Amino acid sequence: MHHSAKAAKALLCMAVLSVSLLAGCSNDSAMSNGTAPQESTDAEAFLAKAQAIHAAALTLDAHADIEMPGKPSAYVGADGLSKVAPEKMLEGGLDAVVMSVAVSPGPRTPEGYAAAQEIAAAKLAVVEAMAADTANNTVLVLTPDALISAHEAGQSALLLGFQNALILGTDASAIDAFYADGVRLFALTHMGHNAFADSSRPLFSATTGQREATAEHGGLSELGVTAIKKINALGAIVDISQLSKQAALQAIELSTTPVVASHSNARALTQVSRNLSDEELDRIGATGGVVHVAPFKGYLFDTSNPQMDADIRAIRREANIDEDYLYPFELYWEINDPEVKKTFLTKVSALLGPISLEDMLNHLDYIAKRIGVDHVGIGTDFNHGSGIPGYEDASEALNVTIGLLKRGYSAQDIEKIWGGNFIRVWREAEASAQ
Repeated sequence: MHHSAKAAKALLCMAVLSVSLLAGCSNDSAMSNGTAPQESTDAEAFLAKAQAIHAAALTLDAHADIEMPGKPSAYVGADGLSKVAPEKMLEGGLDAVVMSVAVSPGPRTPEGYAAAQEIAAAKLAVVEAMAADTANNTVLVLTPDALISAHEAGQSALLLGFQNALILGTDASAIDAFYADGVRLFALTHMGHNAFADSSRPLFSATTGQREATAEHGGLSELGVTAIKKINALGAIVDISQLSKQAALQAIELSTTPVVASHSNARALTQVSRNLSDEELDRIGATGGVVHVAPFKGYLFDTSNPQMDADIRAIRREANIDEDYLYPFELYWEINDPEVKKTFLTKVSALLGPISLEDMLNHLDYIAKRIGVDHVGIGTDFNHGSGIPGYEDASEALNVTIGLLKRGYSAQDIEKIWGGNFIRVWREAEASAQ
């Protein structure tokens, strides 16, 4: 086993972190009374402890989107590269990421389904190419044992996820083909309902000026029920992120193995439709599942402020988009004028305030305290608008470990949060395959 390879990964980001952390521990009064050297020593010891925990843990991000090389994207890093590019994973000591074969909403027609399938095939090919490029030192893993072996060998691991059954059209048996291609985590919805399930974010049509009904199927359709049973039978994981509350609760009860939410936060702290209610959290915890929290600004802001709500509505009216919103940035893509779009995004972002890693960890704390540390993880939603100061991309993954350690989580807790809980659920799913 080559633990030194993993340790080397974590070491790459130490210099910058140690400078910033140690700088934060010094002050003028401490220097004058001679306490600074002790504080500096304490900070170095703390950082060394965080580094050791991070190096030992199998660190896994349960959800990131797949960037298409050579195509323009508003979501990549300032360098134009994916936020979970292999070099960023290496720099941050991130061992594994679930790359999601996801598509945006589209027409529910034969042509719309064919277009979604074409996008899905292209995204699958991107991940396969990443794994095939030996320069990346990356492997596509299909089992929990293979994931652990990759970690021990110092290799970065890619898993395949799936999001939006629009890709399946109306054919649940197509799940078999995606499983054969390596997909091990299945989420039925993205934005907008489809033939399988209701979404937590009903679609708004700028053409008609109308929003979809809150519920089309009352949760899962018959196709959706068939899909959950098929996912279980294959030994794959059911992902309830983006489902409506009704659909999520039905999926949790129907699934014969624990579910995950691959990128969801707590609705009790941020009241937006995409976040999970206490009822959903409690059922996930009671059935052994895991909620992976995301560093996504629009799902972490303080919704208890009525003035902020009024201000968001005013900014939306200025931009001439639907005033009712499921999260603050919703429908910005319907704004045709680039300057109006930029102004809208800038104003909303400023209004939400200085969201940071601490806000994400507050959501993690809330979930851990409510349903237990065995039921929480990390799922960034990188490459789809996610990223906050302190956790902008995979290169800053160590900051999460530092933040957890500061909050009193033990090394064992942190190992569970970073990947242990996900692996437990995956093993249970795999063991139930028929």
